[in-house]
Amino acid sequence: MEDKQLNEQESLQLITEMIQKAKGGFHESGSSAILWGSAVGIAGIVSFIESYWNFYIGFDIWFILFAAIIPQIFISIKENKNKKAISREERNMDAVWMVYALSIIAVTFYTNIMPWASERLASGEGTQYWKRTVATGAVERMRLFVPSASSVYLIIYAIPTLTVGIARRFKPMLIGGFVCYALFFASCFTSFTWDILFNGIGGICNWLIPGLILRKRFLKQKAGNV
Repeated sequence: MEDKQLNEQESLQLITEMIQKAKGGFHESGSSAILWGSAVGIAGIVSFIESYWNFYIGFDIWFILFAAIIPQIFISIKENKNKKAISREERNMDAVWMVYALSIIAVTFYTNIMPWASERLASGEGTQYWKRTVATGAVERMRLFVPSASSVYLIIYAIPTLTVGIARRFKPMLIGGFVCYALFFASCFTSFTWDILFNGIGGICNWLIPGLILRKRFLKQKAGNV
C-alpha cells in the first residue's frame, strides 16, 4: 500500500503545528523556574532579615531548597509524560540544569562541612582559635568559616540561566544571568548580611520572573490550542 501523500494545505498545517509545539517546548510551563525562584528568593530575604535584625527563626531557612526537590520530581515526571518527543537541544538543556543541581549540592556540602572539618583538623594538631570582644573583654571560642560563600552561589546561579538565555535567545533569562554577575561583583565588597540578600534577589531575577513570563505564555498557548 502506498503511503498517503499530503496535499499543500495539509503540509502547511502540519508545519504550523510543529512550529507551535516547538515554541511551547521551552521549559514547558515555567513551573520549575517559579518553584526555585520562589524558594531561593524567600530563603535569601528571610536570611537577610535574620542577620540584619539579629534574630533566629529556629531553623536554617535554606533547607527549603532541599524540600523543593520533592515537588520538582513531580513536576519533571508530569512534564516528561506530556512530551511526545524530546529533541537533542532539550536534552542538552536538561544536562545543563542537571550539572547545575549537582554543583549547588556540592557547594552546599562544602560550605557546611568545611567549618566542622577545619575545626576538627586544627584541634587534632592541638590548635584552637579564640576571639575577644574589645568592648566587654569577653573571650569565646571562634569557629572557622568559609568567607563569602554566598558570592560563589551567585556565580553558579548565573551559569544555567545565562546558557539557556543565550541558546534560546530568551531575554528575561539573559537579564537574570547578568544581574547575578553584577550582584556577585557587588558582593565582593559587602558583608555576609548583604550577600545573602543578593542571593534572594538573584533567585527572583534569575528564575521567578522568567518563570512567571514562561507560565503566562504557556497558559496563553494552552488556551489557544483548546
